[in-house]
Amino acid sequence: MNRRAKPKKIKYFTPKMQAKLLLVFCVIIVALIGLIIRLVYLNQKDGEKYAKRVLSQQTYTSNSIPYRRGSILDRKGTVLATSQKVYHLVLDVKYMLQEKEENLKPTINALVETYDSLSKDELMKIVKTKPESQYVKLLKNLTYEQMAVFKDKMEKDSHIKGVWFEEDYIRQYPYKSLASHVIGFTASGNVGTWGIEQYYNDDLNGTNGREYGYFDSELNLERNIKPAVNGNTVVSTIDANVQNIVQKQVDAFNEEYGSKNIGVLIMNPNNGEIYAMASNKAYDLNNPTDLTSFYNKKEIAGMNEDEKMEALNKIWRNFTISDAFEPGSTFKPVTVASALEEGIVSPNSTYICDGYEEVGGYEIKCSNRTGHGELTLQEALMKSCNDAMMQIVAKEGKKLFYQYQNSFGLGEKVGIDLPGEASGILMAKKDRNNTALATNSFGQNFTSTMLQVAAAYSSLINGGYYYQPHVAKEIINDEGATVKAFDKNLIRKTASRETSDFIKEAMFQTVEAGTAKTAAVSGYTVGGKTGTAQKLPRAAKTYIVSFIGNVPADNPEVVIYVAIDEPQNVIKQADSSLATKLASKILAEVLPFLEVYPSNDEAFTENESNTGDNSKKNTEHTSGTDTKTNKNNNSLTNQSNEVNNTESGQETNPNGDGTTMGNTPADGTITGDTTADGTGTDGTTTEDNSETSDEFDPDALTDLGTETGE
Repeated sequence: MNRRAKPKKIKYFTPKMQAKLLLVFCVIIVALIGLIIRLVYLNQKDGEKYAKRVLSQQTYTSNSIPYRRGSILDRKGTVLATSQKVYHLVLDVKYMLQEKEENLKPTINALVETYDSLSKDELMKIVKTKPESQYVKLLKNLTYEQMAVFKDKMEKDSHIKGVWFEEDYIRQYPYKSLASHVIGFTASGNVGTWGIEQYYNDDLNGTNGREYGYFDSELNLERNIKPAVNGNTVVSTIDANVQNIVQKQVDAFNEEYGSKNIGVLIMNPNNGEIYAMASNKAYDLNNPTDLTSFYNKKEIAGMNEDEKMEALNKIWRNFTISDAFEPGSTFKPVTVASALEEGIVSPNSTYICDGYEEVGGYEIKCSNRTGHGELTLQEALMKSCNDAMMQIVAKEGKKLFYQYQNSFGLGEKVGIDLPGEASGILMAKKDRNNTALATNSFGQNFTSTMLQVAAAYSSLINGGYYYQPHVAKEIINDEGATVKAFDKNLIRKTASRETSDFIKEAMFQTVEAGTAKTAAVSGYTVGGKTGTAQKLPRAAKTYIVSFIGNVPADNPEVVIYVAIDEPQNVIKQADSSLATKLASKILAEVLPFLEVYPSNDEAFTENESNTGDNSKKNTEHTSGTDTKTNKNNNSLTNQSNEVNNTESGQETNPNGDGTTMGNTPADGTITGDTTADGTGTDGTTTEDNSETSDEFDPDALTDLGTETGE
């Protein structure tokens, strides 16, 4: 019997097949690994390129959101500089053409009807040549009202498409030229130029925001917004009312007389705050490159670009801090103060002025060629006697004198928070001979800025405290919170209280009965010192006349410094009464705005200040011709004004007013200074109606010094 054979089992997954499958799997794994490696490699090497290709297939938009630059305010909140929002009209041609027939005509018509400067032909040309453009700026700097008119049309007509408004800010100066040299201006891109705009540029600037996203297939924008951060506001120390008065008076002077330049500076001597800075070259901050106010069309046409820029820089520079010149006799209080601090002189010192001093082979003359006669130290300042100043520094010596020049901030930048400050030039050490020392004593043969002299003078009449001048009071953020406050910054002590009291009294008497009579202001006690400095070259006989003063005289709250560079159309250029009269006019108007009011009190006298009372007949005092230095008082740091070594007495006026007797020459003319009204200090009429007491004889020093600060 045949048995049916059992069917053989078929092995579907043989070892051989398994081996093959494993091999395939390994190959796939290796391929995947290779692909991954390749992708990583490509991403590292060309990832950015491929990403751009992908993004190029999408429609992406990114718009900057501008920040608002911070404002500049005066000390009372008056806006001096601000940024006003404006709108740029932008056309998105691609979006407008989505539904060409329905959107094109209404949009173009609306644009032409709203804005006269746009024409249909110009717009159609843009559409034809830039059909894919999504950003065509049609108009710039539209006001809100101009923008709103078109937005109203867009809301009423849904077929007006592809038009939007880009926000921006433009810098505006509401008062145009007011305080132009203090404020400065901005160039394109919110870049501050000169003044506060430049110095505080980083504080005034903010950070732009960003609006970005993608357009979908329907050109709907998926937006993401990073808001802008606005800049901070600078509150200045400037008083707009005071600044306006100063500028008005400067302009009036120039209209009547004319000058090469005028500088006026008003500050608080007790904290260094600047109330006003002005010159006769005020310019429109809204149009700072306009030369037409200073040059005629022919002159402008004849300038190349470099010459135009040079002319503009002369206009933009701040005369009170950027121009250094010989201060003349406004420096004499420093000379006297330094000698008082060292005990070289005392308030009771006297001097014989015979009209000149012979120094280093030069006969350096006083303004009074016949001599002032015998003078007290106070009278030497009142009558601005060069001879007495030379005698003082001869006793003091070069080392101490130049130390005090440095101590009072001469020859170095004050450090005011404004760009363009000059340092001035002191006599080089190798040139510090006796002749240089003599002329330096009355403010010649070295240069300084108005700010340097004002800061030094302020320290002399505030008790001896040298505060750093500044024009920023505080910085506030966009919410009005104070970010930074600028308090008074005491730099150093320059003089003792006793020295300060003496200088204050001397300055008061200089206005009351000395060379600065015409600086007086009705109802106020005024102190101050005149200056008349002859410029180089001496042969040209050109002058800068000046006056520095303080109000009230006994407790100063305001310091004013007026400098007139080469006054024109005057009988005599070397006439410091031009400066004193201008200062008086300014003070009369500005003092009420600074809350300094007339005093009903009697003017303080020598007995009310530590000045050395010559009416005490038994008091020993020092002669300026034979002064013995107190060896215990030979240091800059010593604030004592005691003098132990005194000289023989001097006959005084029996009335006890401190004036000397017997100084009138045989011809009857007064030997003191000439005042602005043509009378001497005793009321005697003189030959000249101009005050020239600060001038020295230039013929003796024609070869000294170099031109600086011009």
